Amino acid sequence: MGKPRYPFLSPDLSESASSQNTERSNLDENGGRGSSLTAGVKKRGHGSRSWIKIDKNGTSKILKLDKVTIMRHCSLPSRDLRLLDPLFIYPSTILGREKAIVVSLEQIRCVITADEVILMNSLDGCVVQYKSELCKRLRRNRDKAEDLPFEFRALELALELICMSLDAQVKELEREIYPVLDELATSISTLNLERVRRLKGHLLALTQRVQKVRDEIEHLMNDDGDMAEMYLTEKKQRSEAYLLNDVSVRTDTSGGAREVSKSAPVSPVGAFSGAPFLQRAFSSIMSSSKHGSLMGSSDGENIEQLEMLLEAYFVVIDNTMSKLLSLKEYIDDTEDLINIKLGNVQNQLIQFQLLLTASTFVATVFASVTAVFGMNFADSIFDCPSTFNWVLVITGFTGGFLYVCFLVYLRHRKVFPG
Repeated sequence: MGKPRYPFLSPDLSESASSQNTERSNLDENGGRGSSLTAGVKKRGHGSRSWIKIDKNGTSKILKLDKVTIMRHCSLPSRDLRLLDPLFIYPSTILGREKAIVVSLEQIRCVITADEVILMNSLDGCVVQYKSELCKRLRRNRDKAEDLPFEFRALELALELICMSLDAQVKELEREIYPVLDELATSISTLNLERVRRLKGHLLALTQRVQKVRDEIEHLMNDDGDMAEMYLTEKKQRSEAYLLNDVSVRTDTSGGAREVSKSAPVSPVGAFSGAPFLQRAFSSIMSSSKHGSLMGSSDGENIEQLEMLLEAYFVVIDNTMSKLLSLKEYIDDTEDLINIKLGNVQNQLIQFQLLLTASTFVATVFASVTAVFGMNFADSIFDCPSTFNWVLVITGFTGGFLYVCFLVYLRHRKVFPG
C-alpha cells in the first residue's frame, strides 16, 4: 500500500481527498468537457494550493490542499478561508471558530487547530521566519510543561512577528522622514516637497495597517465570547471527556436493563417503554448538565489567560501606533512652519508691490507735467528759461510729499511694520 497523500488528516478526510482525486481523474477521462470543468473550478479559486503543516512536535510538511478539504478538516465556512486567499486583499483579522482559529495578520495567513498549524506557503520573509521559529520553539519545549496550549503559542508567535515587523517599519520610516523634514524646514524646494509627499503617503498606509491590528486585538479583548471560543485544546478535551462519559452511561444503563429483565418478570409494554427509557433520558440530561458546568467553570480562567496574552501585544502595537501619531504630528508641525514661512514671503512681496505702486504713482505725476508742457500752445512761461527749474522743484516736492503720505497711511493701517 502506498503512503497517504494527506498524512495529517483523519481517515474520513483522507477518503474524501482520495474521492476528490478520483472525481478529478474521471473528469479528465471525459475529454475536453472534463478539462474545461476543472479549469472552471480552478478559476473560481477551488484549485489546490501549497500549504505548510506544522504539528505539535515541530515537524513541518509542505502539502497540496484544496479549499474543500481544509473546510471539512477544520469545520470552517468558505468566507473564512477567503480571508487567507492571496488573491484578495483583506485587513488583519483573527477569528475564533469551533475547531480552529483563522489568522490573517499581514503576510501571515494560517489556520490554527488544537493539534496543528496549516500555514499558507509563501516566500515572504515573515512567513519563513514564522515557520522556522515555531518549529524551533515546539522542538525545544517538546518535553517541557507549557503554561499555554498549542494554539495560543502559535497565535502568540504570529502576533509577536507582526508587531516586530510593523515596529521595524516604523523605525525605518522615522530614520528616513526626520532628516527630510528638517531639510524641508530650512530649504523649501520642489524636490523636498515631493519626498515629503511620498513619505506621508507611506505613513498613512502604515498607520492604517497598524490601526487595524490594534483594533482587532482590542476587539478580542473586549469580547469574552470570542476569547472563550479560541480555547481549542480545552474544548477538544471536554468534548472527548463528554463522549467517553456518554458512552459509559449508556453502557451502564443497558447493563442495568439486562439485570432487571433477568431478576423479575415485567410486562412487554413496560419492558419496552418504561424505566430504562426514563433512565436513559435522565442520564443524558445529567451528562449534558455536567458538560455545561465544566464549560462554565473553566471559561473564566481561560479568558483571563488569553486576555493577558493579548494585552501584552496590545501594549506593543499601541506603542507603535503612538510613534506613528508622533510622526504625523511632526509632519503637521513642519507643514504649519512652511505655511508660516510662505505667508511671510507673500506678505513681503505684497509690501514690495505697494512700494512699487507708490513709486509708479509719483512717476505718473512727472509724466502728467511732461504731458502738459509737451502740448503745442503759446504761453509766457516759455519766455523765461529759469521757470523750468521751478517746475521741476515743485513737481519733485509734490511727488515726494505724496509718496511720504502714502507710506504714513500704510503704516497707520499697519500694513508695514512700525
